[in-house]
Amino acid sequence: MTAIAIRSCLGAAAMALAAASYGIAPARATDVTADWPTIQMPPAPTLKAVSVDPKSTALFLFDFMTTNCGERPRCVAAVPTLKALHDKARAADMLVAYTLPGGGRIIDPGIAPRAGEVVEQKQGGPDKFFGDDLDQRLKDHGIKTVILCGTSAQGVGLGTGAAAAQRGYRVIYPVDCLPSESAFREAYAAWHMAGGGPPVTTKWVTVTRSDMITFEPAK
Repeated sequence: MTAIAIRSCLGAAAMALAAASYGIAPARATDVTADWPTIQMPPAPTLKAVSVDPKSTALFLFDFMTTNCGERPRCVAAVPTLKALHDKARAADMLVAYTLPGGGRIIDPGIAPRAGEVVEQKQGGPDKFFGDDLDQRLKDHGIKTVILCGTSAQGVGLGTGAAAAQRGYRVIYPVDCLPSESAFREAYAAWHMAGGGPPVTTKWVTVTRSDMITFEPAK
């Protein structure tokens, strides 16, 4: 064996020893799908009670239409919860903003928008700030906090939640108001927003449940 080959072998052995010393597994020619069967679900996020000032808070009700929500059992089941939160927001005289892409019809007349409350999103997609005047609407009303409700969690929940946080808004994320096609999609979106995602956005997010939100004027 040549001197170069000996040095190469010794170098490889040293790297393997160092990896073992630090508990690092040797690199494998694989991807995450190979590890899929061994991956454990993380614990559910801890839901936190939260109080908001109605004057500086807006309620988002995004994409709750008969043509999408009406075809998803988990979304249909969430409508009474949405209405309860909607009614509390109305009673507190809060700003409410809707999206109904393509001129869709609201899933339930009990949560129907009033004149001027529908945000026309020209570009479409999960980030409702993109391609419309939503940010300016909120600023014009002195909004600092948004309560995010929408379908689906992995779409509008992640897309608009992150977009709101990046624009400096405090984001209230009620897990029972962000239904999706499956429980898993809701779970991974909630985990992401509760801290699994980038801290630069998730630090502005409070993951909660609708009945844990109270409306109290700022003192």
